[in-house]
Amino acid sequence: MTLSPRAKMLLVVAIFALPIAASYIAHRFIEARPTANYGQLLLPPATVPAHAFQRRDGAAFRFQDLRGKWVLVASDSGRCPQSCAAKLTAMRQARLALGREAGRVARVFVADDLAAPDAAALEPYPGMEIVTTPRGLQLAPGAGNDRAHIYLVDPLGNVMMRWPAAPDAKRMHGDLKRLLKASQVG
Repeated sequence: MTLSPRAKMLLVVAIFALPIAASYIAHRFIEARPTANYGQLLLPPATVPAHAFQRRDGAAFRFQDLRGKWVLVASDSGRCPQSCAAKLTAMRQARLALGREAGRVARVFVADDLAAPDAAALEPYPGMEIVTTPRGLQLAPGAGNDRAHIYLVDPLGNVMMRWPAAPDAKRMHGDLKRLLKASQVG
C-alpha cells in the first residue's frame, strides 16, 4: 500500500501537531497537583541563635551542641498553654512518624518569657530539650522567639524552613521525610 503525497504530508503534520494538541488538552482539562513542600523555605537561610540558653537544671545549652542533627524548634510561654502543647505534639508526631530516621531529628522548646517551664505540661514530650532565654537577653524574631511558627534547623546550623504554629503533622512529616532522604549530612 502506497500513500499519496497529500496523505504523506498530512501524516507528517499530524505527527508534529499531535504532541502540541495533547499538551493543550492536558493544560486545559487536567488539574495539576501541587508538588511543593508544605513548609515555607527561608531564603536566604537565617543562622540559629549563637548565645547560650539555659536548661532546666541550670546548665548552658547552645544550638551548636546539636550540630549534625536536624532540629525542630518551637518557642512559647514556659506555662505552655494549649497552643504550645499543640505545636509540641505536632513536632513529636512528625518526628516519630519518621521511624528509624527519627534519631536524626532533635526537638527544642524555648520558653521565651520569664515563666519557668511547667514540668507537668511538658512531661508528655520526653527527649525534647527544654530551654529558657536568659534574663535581660532580647531575642530577634526567628527560631528562638516566634510563637507563630515551628522552625527547622539543618545539620549545619541554618534555620531553613518553618511551618505554621498549628501545622498538619502529616504534611510536616512529608517535608521532613523528603529532606532526610535527600540529605547527605545529619
